Amino acid sequence: MVERYTTIARAVQAEIEAKRSRFLCDLVPVASEDEARAVVERARKHWDARHHCSAFVLGPAADIRRSNDDGEPSGTAGTPMLDVLTGADLTDVVVVVTRWFGGTLLGTGGLVKAYSDAVRAALDEARLVHYERQVRLTCQVTLADVGRVENALRAAGFVVADVDYATHAAAGRAGLEVAAPSDALGRADAALAELTSGEAAFERVGQTWAAKG
Repeated sequence: MVERYTTIARAVQAEIEAKRSRFLCDLVPVASEDEARAVVERARKHWDARHHCSAFVLGPAADIRRSNDDGEPSGTAGTPMLDVLTGADLTDVVVVVTRWFGGTLLGTGGLVKAYSDAVRAALDEARLVHYERQVRLTCQVTLADVGRVENALRAAGFVVADVDYATHAAAGRAGLEVAAPSDALGRADAALAELTSGEAAFERVGQTWAAKG
């Protein structure tokens, strides 16, 4: 099971030139194939360009991979672009390189280099975000303790995703939802037990992903 993956924080753009041909690269974070294909279609607004080559990688395990040469010689655009993304260990991203022909043929090797360089130029502008699989935990604590427990868990490095004062208010209690890495569950359990003198315990209720660092 994949525990961590890396993507980009926001869309970036970069442009390079090779023998007077322009290569405009859009690198965009996406969460689905539909989103990725929509990015490719938006790039086609550059109606005067000859090619809109693309590649995308999706899923925590980076197991969905697609590329398209969009009329360039087979294997000279989409695949090299995809190779740059996978070589950088990125997922949940789509890249589109729009090319305006400059009048000089680049040849197979020149095209591979130009499309790869365009993606690398965009990567140089991108801020990476690392996500870690987290286990979702819930517990109930007394209203008198909730602030202290919440602050202590945050200080210990755990993500307190929600504090519910309403659901159990009649019983004088509040609910906490906390996220913790799978290798820190024992530490989370021990921290809660110490903070509440053993009165409260976490229940595992699912999984999520959280940005790390």
